[in-house]
Amino acid sequence: MPGPLIRIFSDVHYGDRSSRVRRLAQLRPLLDGVTHVVFNGDTLDTRPSPRPEYTVQLLAELRAWITRSGLPTTLLTGNHDPEISPDHTLELAAARVFVTHGDVIFDNIVPWGRDAATISKLLTAGLAHLPPFARDRLEDRMALWRRVCAQIPQRHQSEPHGLKYALHFAADTVWPPLRIFRILHAWHHAPALAAALTRRHRPQAKFVILGHTHRPGVWRTRSDVIVINTGSFCPPVGGHCVDVTPDRVIVRRIAARGGEFSPGASVAEFAL
Repeated sequence: MPGPLIRIFSDVHYGDRSSRVRRLAQLRPLLDGVTHVVFNGDTLDTRPSPRPEYTVQLLAELRAWITRSGLPTTLLTGNHDPEISPDHTLELAAARVFVTHGDVIFDNIVPWGRDAATISKLLTAGLAHLPPFARDRLEDRMALWRRVCAQIPQRHQSEPHGLKYALHFAADTVWPPLRIFRILHAWHHAPALAAALTRRHRPQAKFVILGHTHRPGVWRTRSDVIVINTGSFCPPVGGHCVDVTPDRVIVRRIAARGGEFSPGASVAEFAL
C-alpha cells in the first residue's frame, strides 16, 4: 500500500472574485491519493465585512466540503482568515518541515497594502502590552498577529459587483503605481525573512512552507533553510502544492485542467 502523503497549498481565497476557485469541487483532484491535506491560510476571508451572512455561507460550504471529502484536514490561519482555526503553525516530519502562512515574517503583515501603517501601529502597541519574555516567543507573536488581522476589515474582497470590485481591487492593490515597488521589495526580502524566523523559532526545521505573498517559488538560503512558497489560486502568477512523504518533500505546480485543479509537474524535490 502507498505510504502517507500530506499535501499543502494556500491562498485559495474562496469567495473572492479574484480567485480562480469558484466551486470547492474544483479542488477535488488535489485530494486524490492524499492521506492528509493542509490549507495554509487565506482559504477564505473571515474578517469584518458588510456582508457577514456571505462569510457564514462560505464557512459552511468549506466545512461541509471537508466533511464530505473524508480526509484528515488541517486549516491553518492566515491574515485573511485569522479566526478560521486555533492552529497558526504546523510541524511535520519530526519537526524538519515547518508550515505557516507567512505574514508573521513582516512587522506590518502586508507591507504593500493600504492598511500597512495602521497594522504596524496596532502590532507595536500590542507588543508593548506583552510581558517582555513573550514578545519574541512565536506563539505569542502569532496570537497577536491574528488579533490584529481580525480588526482589519475587508475591502474589495466583500464587493459583490464586478465593476465596483475591479475598481476597488485596483485601489487596494496597484494604486498608486508606486505600490508595485512595495510588492517587489516584499518579494525580494521574504525568503531571507522566512529563513531567519525559522532558524530563530524552529531551529530543527530544514524546510519552511509559506504562502501569503502570492509568489510561488523555492529558495535555498544562506542559513541552509529551504524556503518554499506555494503562491495562490489567484492570477497572474498561480500556485504550487507541496507533498510531504516519509522521505521526500516534493514541490509541484498546480495545473488547471477542464476547470479543475490538480498536481502538475514537479518543480523541485528534496530528501528528508
